[in-house]
Amino acid sequence: MKQDRKKKILCVVILIITMAMFGKMGWNVSWAATQKEVTTEQLDEDVVLVGGMPIGIYMETDGVLVLNTQKIKGVDGKEYNPAKKQVKSGDYIIGINGVEIHDKKQLMEQVEKLNDQEVELSIYREQKNLNVKMKAVESAAKKYKLGIWVRDNVQGLGTITFLTKNSEFGALGHGIHDMDTSVLMKIANGRIYRTSIRSVVKGSEGTPGSMEGLIVYNRNNQLGSIKKNTEVGIYGILDDLNTLFEEQYAVQIAKKEEIRKGKATIRCFLDGEVKEYDVEILEIDKTPNEINKGITLQVTDSELLEKTGGIVQGMSGSPILQDGKLVGAVTHVFVNNSTKGYGIFAETMLKEAEKCNM
Repeated sequence: MKQDRKKKILCVVILIITMAMFGKMGWNVSWAATQKEVTTEQLDEDVVLVGGMPIGIYMETDGVLVLNTQKIKGVDGKEYNPAKKQVKSGDYIIGINGVEIHDKKQLMEQVEKLNDQEVELSIYREQKNLNVKMKAVESAAKKYKLGIWVRDNVQGLGTITFLTKNSEFGALGHGIHDMDTSVLMKIANGRIYRTSIRSVVKGSEGTPGSMEGLIVYNRNNQLGSIKKNTEVGIYGILDDLNTLFEEQYAVQIAKKEEIRKGKATIRCFLDGEVKEYDVEILEIDKTPNEINKGITLQVTDSELLEKTGGIVQGMSGSPILQDGKLVGAVTHVFVNNSTKGYGIFAETMLKEAEKCNM
């Protein structure tokens, strides 16, 4: 599937929207408290390696995502919008006239083969599969169009939160949604890559800051695979431990009940290194309306405030540490106050990560 993409080296400079990631392999770790090296067999299920490192992300949709419909001018000179009442933003096209569709290239190939206006699309919509019939527009002699804008991949930068002893990673703390439809991306497969942060745009009132980085999408830079994209983050398996986890910093996952208001730190990448920066946990909501907004925090570290203005886009997934434990991950920034943001509970992310090998 999509072999042509895999053979190309794509150098892409991307303005981070929000994402993150991790990887795989057995590992020896050093306890934060004792600095004593132990093996994976000695680790408890709730002990993880802490992240904070940036990664490049590439995901391919499961089917072809519908963004919108458009008018098509027919050979008769009239304008038509054939798909307007048949498909809608957020639908996934998974078949056409009985032929399975996995990507945009396959869809285009099938449309080029049309020799009649009658078309039946197989659609995935709101957890259900359905078939819809429509008439393609003959835009030139024996050339037909459906009038549908589509997308089949997403790419960007983010931060990895943790790695379990089974090489399962958790990142972002929130799902990756399509920028045009706001729909959670339904993925067929995905990969994480090495990346280098080139610059940081400082946030200001009403305008969150962001990071800019370089990602080279080739096999040599691939670190692991993404297994799922969920509302509570991205999860998968790491194949290259040493590239991301040069410092093997192991901590225990805190339960919600252990988290308290007050001083904490976030671990993120800035000026070529991963460091911890001071924050204050302001509120703790154990049953939030939005699952990835259980923690409200504020950046208090003068160095981080000076360089970034607080939380910037791309920090999603940055670990939140308190009393030597991983309590959560940064997920959102306040648009009107970039010093404040939300976080998700680490135990919520760990439960999701553990499902990767089920």
